[in-house]
Amino acid sequence: MFSTIIFIEGSEVEQLYPLTLTRPTGELRCGIRTLKDKWTGLFPDVLSGHQTRPHLQKKFALPKAQNDVAYINPSFMPNNALAERVRRLRDGEGITFSGELVAARNTDSPTTVEEYDGEILRVQYPWDLFRLNGEALEYDFTVLTRGRKSGLLSATNTVIGNRIFVEEGVKAECAVFNTTNGPIYLDKHSEVMEGSVLRGGLYLGEHSTIKMGTKIYGPTTIGPHSKVGGEVNNSVIQGYTNKGHEGFLGNSVLGEWCNIGADSNNSNLKNNYEEVRIWSMAKGTFIKTGLQFCGLIMGDHSKCGINTMFNTGTVVGVSANIFGSGFPRNYIPSFSWGGASGFTEYNIDKALRTASLVMERRDLKLDEVEREILEWVNDNKNSK
Repeated sequence: MFSTIIFIEGSEVEQLYPLTLTRPTGELRCGIRTLKDKWTGLFPDVLSGHQTRPHLQKKFALPKAQNDVAYINPSFMPNNALAERVRRLRDGEGITFSGELVAARNTDSPTTVEEYDGEILRVQYPWDLFRLNGEALEYDFTVLTRGRKSGLLSATNTVIGNRIFVEEGVKAECAVFNTTNGPIYLDKHSEVMEGSVLRGGLYLGEHSTIKMGTKIYGPTTIGPHSKVGGEVNNSVIQGYTNKGHEGFLGNSVLGEWCNIGADSNNSNLKNNYEEVRIWSMAKGTFIKTGLQFCGLIMGDHSKCGINTMFNTGTVVGVSANIFGSGFPRNYIPSFSWGGASGFTEYNIDKALRTASLVMERRDLKLDEVEREILEWVNDNKNSK
């Protein structure tokens, strides 16, 4: 049995921009846990870390001990059969799926490889996070609740079905929880305010809040330290993000430290019902998603003002500031400032100052490592 896992990145990493401009693939959340945590949960006594791009390596460090190493691409989500095959890897041996490396023992370039013929879910594009979220929620819910007893909800709530798990410190009053279409997991010290109607699958992260009268359709994930209101459908919020007011968010992915202004909406279906095409930051062109429903993809630290309207399949880079009437274009580069009437460059010093103020509200600091990551994104925005 190996003693260390090093999470590597494959061809998916650029396809997942803008979400992976500021984090390794393994730090993306799908379901309840991050892609990394799904793997480390299967190997709880093993050290782990990321082998990632230079501008991220300082924040996401490699493990110190690297004696017997399994190299794993976490974009391939684990299941019991795949985890067992990785556990049985011999020195220098690797597993591939559709020709891409899934895992290897003591090398990230194995000469002896075997094509895995089982089923694998893979996060390869940003929309895969909400597309696969239902299956990921089911898997995580089963793993995290096995052999454990849920906390109790107040009798003022209505629970339909029995697939709900309540961690310590949860507050919820006069809300409706429907678990017949998927499980609901309320993490530690989260809160559901009065009048909310929630349909699983749903994950509500630690210290996150669902505000009064919110309507959520699953499968939806709300990461830690977030506030959500209005109407949400099949979306993934990574964490530390606010969509606290009325307005619709559907078939979308929001990064960290985003803010959606009051009464802002995104379209998730074209008027002609055709397949949604979306801007690929890696290829510099629009590509097919294979989806009829696809909404908003927003990178870290981006924000929009009140009444913002996003077209179907809009991609917003890192640290963009969007405001004004009308529909802005459906690709907004990182560090953009403006709206439907046009964009200018968002000055890096002003952007960093805003990011610092936002993080201070959560008692966190925009330290030098975080600044360097955002500066790298700004310096490379014309190529990303």
